[in-house]
Amino acid sequence: MKIIMLDRATLGFDANVDIFNDLGEFISYDVTLEEDVIERIKDADIVITNKVIITKEHMDNSSLKLICISATGMNNVDLEHAKKSNIEVKNVAGYSTSSVVQLSFAMMFHFIQKLTYYKKYVDDGKWEESDIFTHIDEPFYDLDKKRLGIIGLGNIGENLAKKAQAFDCEVVYYSTSGANNNSKYKQVSLEELLSTSDIISIHCPLNDKTQDLLNYENMKSIKKGAILLNLGRGGIINEKDLAKIIDEQEIYCGIDVVSKEPILSTNPLLKVKNKEQLLLTPHIGWASIEARTRLIKAVAKNIETFKAK
Repeated sequence: MKIIMLDRATLGFDANVDIFNDLGEFISYDVTLEEDVIERIKDADIVITNKVIITKEHMDNSSLKLICISATGMNNVDLEHAKKSNIEVKNVAGYSTSSVVQLSFAMMFHFIQKLTYYKKYVDDGKWEESDIFTHIDEPFYDLDKKRLGIIGLGNIGENLAKKAQAFDCEVVYYSTSGANNNSKYKQVSLEELLSTSDIISIHCPLNDKTQDLLNYENMKSIKKGAILLNLGRGGIINEKDLAKIIDEQEIYCGIDVVSKEPILSTNPLLKVKNKEQLLLTPHIGWASIEARTRLIKAVAKNIETFKAK
């Protein structure tokens, strides 16, 4: 079988994809533009895509039998037409849980411990000039006893909750679907979660219910000094409203995902004045080397399972 990988670069070149050479004739492209998709997949039996969109037109002009998405989200493939065309579509779930949770904690500590400030204090030579052994002019806090409000208590949210309890955090959650009734943790309304949590962490999918879930009106209720994290999907927080709130209130925001990626130069989050209150990272939460290794192995397993049918 001929296997085409369309966006190898998205998996990072420190991750080994040689495993696919054992499964068929394997050709990989670092980046594939929209206009190149048909030409590259026309003779393929299997295509591997992370974010390259596969449309009805692409499928109709190919001999595809299997589409492997090297991610959890499946919104880059026309699933309805794939089903009609008898093309199987497989994604990978659960591979990035530890990686996302780790970045969540890294962002929490970035703001709680004020390490950027204290590193700069030392790097600028100010500690050398001090009359006392310590410098604690920028207050920092314990994570212990803080209320952590999780929006979306799926696998990632629940893993975050479990690890937060090791720090003796109080965990509450809001179910965006209304279907989650996890008895381990207290379920609260979105309004209560936003107004009472010391840390708010978003781990829900983007859909009609969660688009602009956090907006100017409800974010105004966030506690002074609270930390807001989005490691779910861009679009769950209205970015224009968030930029406005950051410049009006003392809230600290760790944002790993935005509505359009890569981020546009016009994104209002790039224009905030209180830059010390915002930590922007380029969608890295999913991508520890261990997570990407698990992902590649799972994609290969999906191909092996398909071939064995």
